[in-house]
Amino acid sequence: MSRRATAWVHGPAAVLACWGLGHTLWHGITGPRTALAFGVLIAAGEAVRRVPARPAGHRPDPPRAPRSAPAPHVAPAAGAPSAVEPPIPSVRRQQPLPGLREGAPLGAAGALGYALLDATGGRPAVHGVPQTVAVVVAAGLVGLVPYLVRGGGPALDPLARRVLTVGFAATCCQPLYHVDALRSWGAAGPVRPLFLAVLLGLTALCDAVLAAALARARTGWPYGPLLRDELRALPGIGTAICATGVVIALAVAAAGLWALPVFCLPLLLTQIAFRRYAAVRATYRQTIASLARATEIAGCTPPGHARRVAALSRAVGRELGLGGADLDVLEHAALMHDIGQLSLVDPVPDGATVPLPAAEQRRIALLGGAVARQTGAPAQVAVIVERQADPYREQPVTARIVRTVNAYDDLVAGAAGPAGRLRALERLRLATARDHEPGVVEALARVLARGGPAG
Repeated sequence: MSRRATAWVHGPAAVLACWGLGHTLWHGITGPRTALAFGVLIAAGEAVRRVPARPAGHRPDPPRAPRSAPAPHVAPAAGAPSAVEPPIPSVRRQQPLPGLREGAPLGAAGALGYALLDATGGRPAVHGVPQTVAVVVAAGLVGLVPYLVRGGGPALDPLARRVLTVGFAATCCQPLYHVDALRSWGAAGPVRPLFLAVLLGLTALCDAVLAAALARARTGWPYGPLLRDELRALPGIGTAICATGVVIALAVAAAGLWALPVFCLPLLLTQIAFRRYAAVRATYRQTIASLARATEIAGCTPPGHARRVAALSRAVGRELGLGGADLDVLEHAALMHDIGQLSLVDPVPDGATVPLPAAEQRRIALLGGAVARQTGAPAQVAVIVERQADPYREQPVTARIVRTVNAYDDLVAGAAGPAGRLRALERLRLATARDHEPGVVEALARVLARGGPAG
């Protein structure tokens, strides 16, 4: 299913790219200086996309011990879900933040500006749809070269999206310039920027649909929350990209190619600021992960427990339709869910809080919430930590997820093979009347049936 969904995006993009390149090579380039200027801008933006934003104080990761091979699949009993033991998952790399999903705003704005361009310095520059697509494809491939040189694998999803969205925008504009239809429709003059802005808004919606479809195909996550995250990102950097694309097209038409660096500078500074913000977020996340390891170092919890609960909680949250911001809060709370055990005089055996009396679980949760607040964690994280021992009907869904996943990891500790994990799921199902939300337990079962969270 994932290959078919990806083919529905990559296939039309490849056909459109071949048509644009072939047509341009056969008929020649119209306005080579303009095409080269925009091509350089797009290639530079794509190259910057591939440079990873490292957290402050980043150091290379130490060598990791080789992982043991995952347990072979064992057919479950009738009526039980198929569960395959995943390797100990590391905490999932965070998904792009809302407003930061477009990793190459310069390239996107340059490509859209070229698609909308009808003149250069007052002289007509009607290059047509095929040349627009050809320039975007060629520049995108050039921008991939530094990434491939550094050893990165092929990453064609962003380029496929760019080709389709730019092709859509150019198809809506370039033929109209040939017949001067905008003037006859009253969309020329002062109304033209509004027409171009509406067109780019539709283009951004198309890109959001394509991005969510590709993410669904790659990850298997529910399509609705992915599309919702993409739509939430549009008022952020998406608005800046569309506005810059319109301004580039209008400015180059009036002042020539000298307008390109002038009007791209604000977007360049915005991109730099966003990358620094992403680095700060990565540093904060590393701090939370390091703090979560304190319970393991102190011998309060088994090694890897917090990482397993965080990775599995994030996967279950995705399965239940949570969005990017809620998933970040959920992951951080899952990492810190046992931090209250540091305040205990006598550690809980093996760190398993499931067998403890409800009052003791509640006390540990409140201690954890207090510690989380003192560390400066967001208030939502502290609330989840301190409410994970409440009756599940009184909990927010994020606290229900952490509660159930933590119980599952405690129950499977030392379990022998898939049979032990299936018994743990069965125990969670039997406890849905009082301790666990049935929907969360079934979402956990579906995640495990697919092999667990992707690391």
